[in-house]
Amino acid sequence: MQRRNVYVYACTTLAVIALGLASRRYPDFFPGALGKYPGDALWALMIFVGWGMVFRTASTVRIALIALTTCYVVEFSQLYQASWINAVRSTPLGHLVLGSAFYWFDLIAYAIGVMVGVVGEYAFKDLEK
Repeated sequence: MQRRNVYVYACTTLAVIALGLASRRYPDFFPGALGKYPGDALWALMIFVGWGMVFRTASTVRIALIALTTCYVVEFSQLYQASWINAVRSTPLGHLVLGSAFYWFDLIAYAIGVMVGVVGEYAFKDLEK
């Protein structure tokens, strides 16, 4: 894998953040049957793109594994409900980063978000040359 373009990845990160926030602010943006899960998938996609910026020469598969591990660790950390971490989670930024409650279906949404990143990276890798 050649070196990822940090500017492309930074712009992509900002676009994904905007879409993720919009998916929560305007829930009718996505079909109602999907619930909150588009936002969760977009969060995982943001993690994928962010790690791609940090590890600019790592393989796509390696970035996917790091991103999925990050997402799963954060999700499983929600099983820990101490007062100090719940205080952090009760802030807007803490809630966006750490979430608040464990849901099994979030794990599926994260896998989908990372998969979108993998497909996107393979599809657009020739455009960065």
